[in-house]
Amino acid sequence: MSSVFGRILLVTGSAELLSDRAVKRAKASIMAEADDIEIAETVGTAVGPGELAAMTSPSLFCPQAGVVITDLQDLGDAGQSELLAYAQDPSSDVAVILVHAGGNKGKGLLDKLRKLPVVSEVKVVAPKWESEYATWVRNEVRELGAAMTEEAALFLVRAVGQDLRALAGAADQLVATIDRGSPVSIEIVRQYFGGRAEVKGFDIADAAIEGHIPSALEQLRWAELNNVAAVLITSAFASGLRNLARLSAAPRGLKDFDLASMIGAPPFRIKALRRQLSGWDEAGLAHALEAVAIADLGVKGGAADPSYALERMVLDVARSRR
Repeated sequence: MSSVFGRILLVTGSAELLSDRAVKRAKASIMAEADDIEIAETVGTAVGPGELAAMTSPSLFCPQAGVVITDLQDLGDAGQSELLAYAQDPSSDVAVILVHAGGNKGKGLLDKLRKLPVVSEVKVVAPKWESEYATWVRNEVRELGAAMTEEAALFLVRAVGQDLRALAGAADQLVATIDRGSPVSIEIVRQYFGGRAEVKGFDIADAAIEGHIPSALEQLRWAELNNVAAVLITSAFASGLRNLARLSAAPRGLKDFDLASMIGAPPFRIKALRRQLSGWDEAGLAHALEAVAIADLGVKGGAADPSYALERMVLDVARSRR
């Protein structure tokens, strides 16, 4: 195994939790390789002229050092020049970790660093699709020593949302509640998180998409009484209809697993989506998506009565079916 000293680790990406974990692992590697080491940490805006030289100079009391600079995208011009000069000839007694939050800011510095042989990179990428978040949750639970069903993971994502820190905390809480060796089932997730807003939003959307107007309106009123944010409801409708549109446009003859990957939905949801799609055509989907867009604009301030905008959306979506 090669030494971490004399090298620079670049951690890039907007997934803050994953970035923090990558830095934590890197710091552990530094501390495992050297006894009684000091790791200095700072942010890009705090690195003024000469600051980097001071941080990368081991003290008399500790011959080796570690340096962590977060928010690299905010590093000033002087700091960038000093960093690039250091990276050309890094100290063999210093390990450096640089953290960039993603985006175009500071991209020129990243491109220059990536070309240097002493620089290695860890890219942290957050899940994109709902199904990918569910897979991430299942992996999180597995790391905690338990198992989780696909249905339970999807339910949790819909209940908690797509914030990785919140999902990680929920996974930890669920694993702590089950008996050793037992899986995290959808019943357990429903017990602890069944009242969350996003779940109700998707329940309302499914009912409307399937044409069950009385059920959809009843659940909508329940959500409003429980102060469910209107934007979460319109978001749930948009997500459900987009999945149907993607399924409608998918090539014929694909297996459920391949369709799931293409659409961005869990494999077990494909059968339900196929069933829902049987009541829709292209014109209906277009009209329904337009209704959701109008409602979304309305609940964000464009309508005098957000409740009416949501009710109108439910009716328009349900009546857009073939």
